[in-house]
Amino acid sequence: MNQVYLGLGSNLSNPRQQLMCAHSALQKLPQASVVKMSSLFASKPMGPQDQPDYVNSVVTLKWSGTPIEMLDACQQIEQQHGRERKDERWGPRTLDIDILLFGQHIIDSQRLTVPHYGMKAREFVLYPLAELQPDLQLPCGTQLSSLLQQVPKNGLYKLD
Repeated sequence: MNQVYLGLGSNLSNPRQQLMCAHSALQKLPQASVVKMSSLFASKPMGPQDQPDYVNSVVTLKWSGTPIEMLDACQQIEQQHGRERKDERWGPRTLDIDILLFGQHIIDSQRLTVPHYGMKAREFVLYPLAELQPDLQLPCGTQLSSLLQQVPKNGLYKLD
C-alpha cells in the first residue's frame, strides 16, 4: 500500500460541504483505508480574482491500487460533485482533487504528474499538508519544513 496525499479545493456550491462529501466518498473507495483530513483552510483564488475564495484541505490515505486508478477515482468523485472541466485553467469549480504525492513515486506521464507540479509553491497545499505530516520529505529529498519557510501564507487561514 502507498501513502497518498490529495489536495482538495472548492469555491462553488457550498465549498465546505463539497470537501466534506469528497472526504466521505474517498473513505468509501475499496482500495482506500486510513483516510485522514486536515483542517479546512480559506485561500485567495489562483488566476482570475473575480471569483469566490477557495476552501482547501489535504487528505492522506493508504491506497492499494495503481496511481492511474487513484486518478480515475478522484476524477469520478469530482464529476459526481458537478465538476465541469473548462479551458479556463484556474477558474471557479465545485470540486478539485489533485494527487500531490503517491508514496515516494515520481510519475511523469501524459495523464499524471506526481509529485504535483505546483505543490512546492502553493500555501493552500503546504500548510494543510504540514498539519497532517510535519516531518514529511518529498521524493526529491526536499523537507516540507524548508518549503514552509519559503512560502508565505498569502492570507491563508484555518476555518472553524
